[in-house]
Amino acid sequence: MKIGRDGSMSDKRLDRIQGSLLAGAAGDALGYAVEFMGEEELFHHFGKSGITEHSLSNGLAKISDDTQMTMFTATGLLFGTTRGMTRGIMGSYADYIRFSYKEWYLTQTAGYPLPEGYHFSWLVNIPELFSRRAPGNTCMSALASEEYGTIDNPINHSKGCGGVMRVAPIGLYFSEKDNVPIEEADRIGAEAAAITHGHELGWLPAAALVHIVRKLTEADEPSVLTAVQDTIAAIPKVFPKAKQLVDLLNLMERAVVLSQSDENDLNAIHALGEGWVGDEALAIAIYCALRYPTDIEKALIAAVNHKGDSDSTGAITGNILGAALGVHAIPQKFLDHLELKDTILELAGDLFHDCQMDDYDGYDPIWDAKYIQNTYPTIRK
Repeated sequence: MKIGRDGSMSDKRLDRIQGSLLAGAAGDALGYAVEFMGEEELFHHFGKSGITEHSLSNGLAKISDDTQMTMFTATGLLFGTTRGMTRGIMGSYADYIRFSYKEWYLTQTAGYPLPEGYHFSWLVNIPELFSRRAPGNTCMSALASEEYGTIDNPINHSKGCGGVMRVAPIGLYFSEKDNVPIEEADRIGAEAAAITHGHELGWLPAAALVHIVRKLTEADEPSVLTAVQDTIAAIPKVFPKAKQLVDLLNLMERAVVLSQSDENDLNAIHALGEGWVGDEALAIAIYCALRYPTDIEKALIAAVNHKGDSDSTGAITGNILGAALGVHAIPQKFLDHLELKDTILELAGDLFHDCQMDDYDGYDPIWDAKYIQNTYPTIRK
């Protein structure tokens, strides 16, 4: 496995960034195979334990739109920072993430390669991303529009989980960046979700996930429980006027209580919902990560074996526990056949190393091709 841009395996932050993105993708791929199955069909097909390892298609554990959009979130962040570093001025991170999501939308609606012209994410040069993996209707319709949503000016009233399932890179990227307070990163997460999901329960869970992931990535001795409790205390201070805040916090607290109870996993998940909406998806992931805080395999298996949005609950669970435990805690069986694993690792390395260029010196031809010209790894004719 390639670890980091320079091959180093020593930095705990890099290990956690890689862990969060790869465990998220692994949970996504595990759940994607059963996303639209009812529980009777699921357990009949896979046995009483449900799905416990990746179901391969053409030798691959295929990711869904969740991981695709997570990858585009990462390039949006890095594209924005690079513009600021090399030009001395930049817009909001939400603007650059929106540009990147528009590029993802093209991979879902157009063929590879895209017509010649300037693009905002080098991921449009990856042929494998030009594959529809059950993209969410809300994401597709919002990104097809000439308008875009913000917290203050919502584009719709959707509270689907498509806003929260893609924002983990924001918490990872801003970890240990003193110039970006955690409250600001939380708001960036919320605005990234609000691009497509206008209901408060569409973007508040995204802010909460960013907070959890950042706290875990920064901690000397990460504790999922401590990170969740900190988030429950912090989010009301960031969004004091949010009318649906109590609903989100109550469900998060219920997930904490259930994780410490004797209830079996399936019943506990039923008590939290099905995960199709943002607060339920986050709560299910919190429950699974708290129930198995040192065991990514058990947490992912619990997260996907239910009748709801299994790929999203699996992805978010992986994002949380991967940030806590690091890449080396992911069972090898979840990595061996994972689609686009090397590209995900490359993005993790970029989030860690960040832009080293400025408008005076430090030119890096690979970074230039990725986040200025957006021609990496292939140059269009």
